[in-house]
Amino acid sequence: MRPFATAALTALSVLAAPIATLPAAAQDLPVFRVGVLNDQSGLYSDIAGFGSVEAARMAVEDFKPETKGFRVEILAADHQNKTDVGAAVTRAWFDQQGVDVVADVPTSSIALAVSEIAKAKDKVFLVASAGTSDLTGKACTPNNVHWTYDTWALANGTAKAVIGQGGDSWYFLTADYAFGHSLERDAAEIIKANGGKVLGTVRTPFQTPDFSSFLIQAQSSRAKIIALANSGGDTVASVKQAAEFGITSGGQKLAGLLVFLTDVHSIGLETAQGLLLTEAFYWDMNEATRAWTKRFVQRTNGRYPTMNQAGTYASVLHWMKAVAAMPDKKAARSGREAVTAMKALPADDPLFGKGSIRADGRTIHDMYLFEVKKPSESKGPYDYYKLVQTIPGDQAFRPLATSECPLVAASK
Repeated sequence: MRPFATAALTALSVLAAPIATLPAAAQDLPVFRVGVLNDQSGLYSDIAGFGSVEAARMAVEDFKPETKGFRVEILAADHQNKTDVGAAVTRAWFDQQGVDVVADVPTSSIALAVSEIAKAKDKVFLVASAGTSDLTGKACTPNNVHWTYDTWALANGTAKAVIGQGGDSWYFLTADYAFGHSLERDAAEIIKANGGKVLGTVRTPFQTPDFSSFLIQAQSSRAKIIALANSGGDTVASVKQAAEFGITSGGQKLAGLLVFLTDVHSIGLETAQGLLLTEAFYWDMNEATRAWTKRFVQRTNGRYPTMNQAGTYASVLHWMKAVAAMPDKKAARSGREAVTAMKALPADDPLFGKGSIRADGRTIHDMYLFEVKKPSESKGPYDYYKLVQTIPGDQAFRPLATSECPLVAASK
């Protein structure tokens, strides 16, 4: 293992301590370990990071698995947005620390690597933050469950809405790694299928601080829509710099294909107002989401949850429900057996509501098209979205009939 990978693992594995001191009887129960793997110090730390770790802990506390015949411990590590670090941590967790489940994992290139390792080791991979739709397409495995969102659902929600408002010519600023490529591909398909045109694309280095040259290329294309096929800090920087260059005031519009609540907070309503975006979760949707968010905010020093953090909570909760439903807890050590049990169990949680898990591992739930409020419309902290459209789960994600996942054919 490379030195920086060892440091990342050693520094954060101490978080594996049990949530609370348990009675002697509970200590004799079988123990399952969940490793939350994400960016805890860089570009994606706000959208997942320690918030996802806390969300996983909340799931364990809420479910109380020790009352259902097993215990769960939460570990965490920082993959530093490096594929070799993420892969090294995952192998060490599986081989040396008895981890049964890896959860969260933003950065699609890392998620694809973790997916293959989980398949080889027969462990569970709960994807809450990676976006590439390939995880339930050509790269699907019987060990994956893809919660929250994917690039096809994002494109399906936002691109269709923008075209419907007259945005029929597009230019892409695309993050140059697996997620960006997948998002551009899926969005371009939907744009063309709905009568739009793609005038060009430029690939932007991952975590670049300067988008000026790329924005100038997009501006000179005269496309009505500049599509941001990026995420997190890259989205924040590109939106802010586009405003500085006068791109939006000059008549072109931005379409953020993956925008998080924390991104809008960083950008500010004055600049972000009017932006259309697709999300799987918003804290102010109903009484259940508001109640859970209140608890989350109290535990995270005032930070409001993103859909990735909500997805980590919901996916870990559903996995525990599946383990509880399995008569033989030893069988749950097999990732394939546990995921099969997850697919057989209807999904139902306070954050995403009722849903299901398809043969390809895709979790089906509603998605939402939001518009960012004007500053005058916001009534308080993080009151940033107004609902434009609810996209039913059976329409939100790529149709199973067009899936490239080999598990789909096998299930027929």
